[in-house]
Amino acid sequence: MSSRNNVIALKSILYKEINRFMRIWVQTLVPPAITISLYFVIFGSLIGSRIGEMGGFDYMSFIVPGLIMMSVITNSYSNVASSFFSAKWQRNVEEMLVAPVPNWVIVAGYVGGGMARGILVGTIVTLVSLLFVDIQIHNIWVIIATVSLTSATFALGGLINAIFAGSFDDISIIPTFILTPLTYLGGVFYSISLLPEFWQGVSQVNPIVYMVNAFRYGFLGISDVSLTLSFSVLGVFIITLYAIAMTLITKGIGLRS
Repeated sequence: MSSRNNVIALKSILYKEINRFMRIWVQTLVPPAITISLYFVIFGSLIGSRIGEMGGFDYMSFIVPGLIMMSVITNSYSNVASSFFSAKWQRNVEEMLVAPVPNWVIVAGYVGGGMARGILVGTIVTLVSLLFVDIQIHNIWVIIATVSLTSATFALGGLINAIFAGSFDDISIIPTFILTPLTYLGGVFYSISLLPEFWQGVSQVNPIVYMVNAFRYGFLGISDVSLTLSFSVLGVFIITLYAIAMTLITKGIGLRS
């Protein structure tokens, strides 16, 4: 298949994916804004006033990057997981597999759609946060790089989840029992430096800790972990998950009946 046809195929999948979540924007874009507003009211205004400062910043400013990242992670993952499983359930994936479309185009198209939703929701949440706190930016390039790599990582994770899922219930297992706990224990609401030494070590096994802290560094200039290590972790996860996704699709595991 020529490069031009590959580009057309990639654009088609991206358009379909973006149109899918934009068509039902009330269900895909509005709920995260409402949820984050509640987080700001409860954790920021009510509890934050009692906590005071954290990391040299008021608590509201401290949790903003983590809340934005939490929205990006959740939406990037769920968009690809639900969309790809729906395509698998409706047998649309089988049509793509027999078409002259390279597997990397299929992966890039779905991951790109997940990233589009994740980053769009992250932008909306950022705008909502301006109603509660004055956001400062320490390094815009770190912010852009972190949100892009994190969104890609979890979009790939959602794709792998959808490939293995046997029913719609299966695509909610990982977000409920793995993703949500890791996110809440990923330093969104606290600095891991406050934890006992043992639990600091345990927290460093959680990949979301590195993503949240790199993102927080972009806004506030503070981080509990090395920025270089954070990007290294992101790079390793993207390469690993991409390799797994490509292998599964190439071999047709979970896709061909």
